[in-house]
Amino acid sequence: MSKQRKITLSESEIPTHWYNIVADMPNKPLPPLHPGTQQPIGPEALAPLFPMELIKQEVTTDKWVEIPDEVRDLYSIWRPTPLFRAYELEKALGTKSKIYYKYEGVSPAGSHKPNTAIPQAYYNAKEGVKKISTETGAGQWGSSLAFACKLFGIECEVFMVKVSYEGKPYRKLMMNTWGATVHPSPTTLTQAGRIVLEKDPNSPGSLGIAISEAVEVAATNDDTKYALGSVLNHVLMHQTIIGLEAKKQLEKAGDYPDIVIAPFGGGSNFAGITFPFLQDKLVEGKNVRAVAVEPTSCPKLTRGVFRYDFGDTVGMTPLLPMYTLGHNFVPSPIHAGGLRYHGAGAIISQLLKDGIIEADAINQIECFEAGVLFARTEGIIPAPEANHGIAEVIRQAKQADEEGVSKTILFNLCGHGHFDMSSYDQYLSGKLVDFEVTQEQINSSLAELNTPVIA
Repeated sequence: MSKQRKITLSESEIPTHWYNIVADMPNKPLPPLHPGTQQPIGPEALAPLFPMELIKQEVTTDKWVEIPDEVRDLYSIWRPTPLFRAYELEKALGTKSKIYYKYEGVSPAGSHKPNTAIPQAYYNAKEGVKKISTETGAGQWGSSLAFACKLFGIECEVFMVKVSYEGKPYRKLMMNTWGATVHPSPTTLTQAGRIVLEKDPNSPGSLGIAISEAVEVAATNDDTKYALGSVLNHVLMHQTIIGLEAKKQLEKAGDYPDIVIAPFGGGSNFAGITFPFLQDKLVEGKNVRAVAVEPTSCPKLTRGVFRYDFGDTVGMTPLLPMYTLGHNFVPSPIHAGGLRYHGAGAIISQLLKDGIIEADAINQIECFEAGVLFARTEGIIPAPEANHGIAEVIRQAKQADEEGVSKTILFNLCGHGHFDMSSYDQYLSGKLVDFEVTQEQINSSLAELNTPVIA
């Protein structure tokens, strides 16, 4: 009997609703605060940046939010995505554990990001928005929003972190091909960018800086709204389509995970694969572990503090309760640009504080070792961000073998690395280096915070 490597769903099995984990959380996330008054804000404060339907999704406590038919129709371009049993990786590791991965690299943009880009563009179009501004790290989000905006006839302006703009030119060209305008951030086009460049003319940029620039453009232009690719509640909810599909696929395989793993930048990747399984943990008491994996160069979950902080560098966004390294923290220029973010989303921060999820930090050389092993066994060359998840899978499988137990491990292979080959070139030629932030650097960044401390 042949092995079932690939578990698929039919187009009719695309989920009809997104899952909102807030409905099941024992402790709800604390409210966002006004950046000036530092008082709790209501939905109306978000109106300059987001269309009303997304604001409603941001604050809802409904467990299920219906996916519009037009969004489901566009999802069907690449969804449902396949779930694979990683037999060859298991063989190479000599592990007794079973390893599954959900592959999101089959989307037009090559990553999981269109799962939220499509609905965000849809709701903006329904409200008559003509232009959307955004930021992007490694380019997965920017290219996804450029693709989605083109589908709905919306102009797209992207502020791309400078180190990625220079190191990943094909991501920029992808965005240009779909009609987006792309700037290397920080720029002289915004007050936020000029402030950063005045302090450091050679700034490599960061997601926090790029967010400041994109928010400024939206806030100062009546015809423009802002879109975020991670962190916020509605973004994380859109991504749950990943885990909802994976649950159906594992049911077909007669299996269920002991551990669910995903890379962590702001939270959309991790939330997408884990939240539907965490529902089982919160509601039914199932013993499933969820592990978020971040780079050692940007360890907000494992070494940051839980307090209110800005989502951007300049301080234009509402204050969110988060695990943070400080909004002025500029991570080292690692190749996993999508993970170079100073803070974590409010939902995930609360789940970590409550001990419902776990976090680990891994350096980039170990991650690329894992990525190359995966490519040589399973055939897919992963994005540098995805390599963090693979490295954690290997750690967990080895630990299970040492303990003499077999685990079922699921991880999100969030995208392919076809536009990241220069990073593999550096690894294979022995030029890749590790960056591990010192405690002194973290303390220095946190000392600059004058935001409210959470008791």
